[in-house]
Amino acid sequence: MSAGGGLPGDGSAQRPGPDRQDRTDRTDPQDPQDRRDWRDLAGQAVESVGTSLDEQATCAELALFLCRQLCEAAAVDLLPEPVTTSHTRAGTRSAAGLDRVAAVGRTGLLEAAVPQDGPGLSVRAVDDGHPITVSTAAGQPGREAVHEAVHAVSVPLVGRGRLYGAVLAVRTDTPPDGGGEGGPGGGAFTDEETAVVHFAGRLAAVHLRHAREHSATHSTALNLQQALLAEPGRPHPNLDLATRYLPSGTGVLVGGDWFETVRLHYGRTLLVIGDVMGHGLDAAVDMNAYRSMLRYVASTDLPPHRVLRQLDAAVSEEGTRRPATCLLVRIDPARGSAAFSSAGHLPPALFGPDGTGTLIDVPVGPPLGTGLGGYELTTRTVTPEETLLLFTDGLVERRGEDIDVSLARLAGLRLPPGTGVQQTLDQVLLALDAGHAEDDVAALAARIRPRADREATGAGPAA
Repeated sequence: MSAGGGLPGDGSAQRPGPDRQDRTDRTDPQDPQDRRDWRDLAGQAVESVGTSLDEQATCAELALFLCRQLCEAAAVDLLPEPVTTSHTRAGTRSAAGLDRVAAVGRTGLLEAAVPQDGPGLSVRAVDDGHPITVSTAAGQPGREAVHEAVHAVSVPLVGRGRLYGAVLAVRTDTPPDGGGEGGPGGGAFTDEETAVVHFAGRLAAVHLRHAREHSATHSTALNLQQALLAEPGRPHPNLDLATRYLPSGTGVLVGGDWFETVRLHYGRTLLVIGDVMGHGLDAAVDMNAYRSMLRYVASTDLPPHRVLRQLDAAVSEEGTRRPATCLLVRIDPARGSAAFSSAGHLPPALFGPDGTGTLIDVPVGPPLGTGLGGYELTTRTVTPEETLLLFTDGLVERRGEDIDVSLARLAGLRLPPGTGVQQTLDQVLLALDAGHAEDDVAALAARIRPRADREATGAGPAA
């Protein structure tokens, strides 16, 4: 067994062995054609590795790229948490708990490359902080089942001072395809091939960092948003209410979707749904600011269009918040009426006692934060047999589809008659496949409780 570490020209120690004696027979570093080939491989690595912000996908792409270009089997092992490279330079063992997250090709060769006495190549690459190459001859003790020499290289996954794990590439003297043009060669890895593995590993490490930063930011924003939406204000007991929030599962950062209820005098309740433009932690923070300001303005008991007017003026004057759409509905169960006002938001839907749906025509003003004002009020009767549905655009929008077509799909739903607000909301979400929506979905369903139910529970008008 022979071993070597480092890259050509990087000043690290080389430990040449018999496996390196024929390298110049296969590649000549001074040959312009060979130099161009390695540059081409580097370009292919940039195009093939890290095509998404998914950690598992990045590791699989790295292993697949190496297996297609340089080896017969490849694997990626990750540390539970990344460590700074200074730990390895200080001699701290950091490879405990390496977890194999991707393996491609003739995976049986990966085990054949593991030394019989001592840590595996990935462990050594992580602990030493530089590439490790080994060659194992056919029929060595403990390797009787391996009928051919096995050559391996492992490099640490290091990006911007952080160590994430290691990648292992393995091949034999004669690959199954004979080492044809464009495919992996055979024999021990040359310095140039090791450099390509090293480059691809560093490239993957940078993408792993991006993926983990994205995941951490996504989790923070999602936790904040769910905490803010977990406890909307309680409506008066003369109103049945159901709410749902479904974050997008596409990997896009969570948005600023939100809903709220505000108790008003005389048994009335203000229903609110909104969507801050953009995604991520900033959108979630702005959503909280809108929600807090709306609670304050709504406490003055102004009609919905004047609430929007004051909120728009306050946000535009502050000048630090993203624009947002918002729909307000003030329900008065005693009068059986509802007053609507919209700031750039999609219209609400109303499902009748027979389960048929319709869209309520609400005049649309500009989004909040523009300072343009111009919000209008419209009213209509609402009965205890009807269910009002407020929602954000993620519920209905589909990529490449006109929004009118999307809204018509919602209005065309036929729900079972006589279902409660919880069941009605669940059936709408199921019918529109909201669980696979491309954007976050926030939805609120409300229904006036029948007078007999209110009297039985003592839920009369409250000041």
